[in-house]
Amino acid sequence: MRKTLTALLIAAALPTVALAATPAPTDAPPPAPYMKDHDHGMMHGGRGGMFRDLNLSQEQRQQIGKLMGDSMKNRHEITEKYWNKLPEADRKAMQAELKANHDKAESGIRGILTPDQQKKFDELKKQREQRKAEWAEFQTWKAQKDGAKAN
Repeated sequence: MRKTLTALLIAAALPTVALAATPAPTDAPPPAPYMKDHDHGMMHGGRGGMFRDLNLSQEQRQQIGKLMGDSMKNRHEITEKYWNKLPEADRKAMQAELKANHDKAESGIRGILTPDQQKKFDELKKQREQRKAEWAEFQTWKAQKDGAKAN
């Protein structure tokens, strides 16, 4: 059972790692004509996967975006459910393995970049870490505020 849960958690994390490890193609074709004026997350530029060539209406893009967001939220909830059942030692081991894999992918990406791109990549990474710290600070503040309301 424990091996199954571990495998499930790793399998749930693999798409994120795969996306982070896959460098953007340098010879990507230009966006389709109907995409030029849109700057919507999954539909932007070279992204959008199988939806890129479907010429979706604005309403269809919104509906698909909502479905994909709900799917991501559900996947997160399922992962959390099983994550909470893992022993602490397995959690720490999994976190360490995921971090090592992420660091390896990040260094591989950095190795592909030019010096200017590396500088920008490092700046973006620093901004991401700062936003993450601010979010953690906000969550702590929110928990304290909610705790004070409960008393």
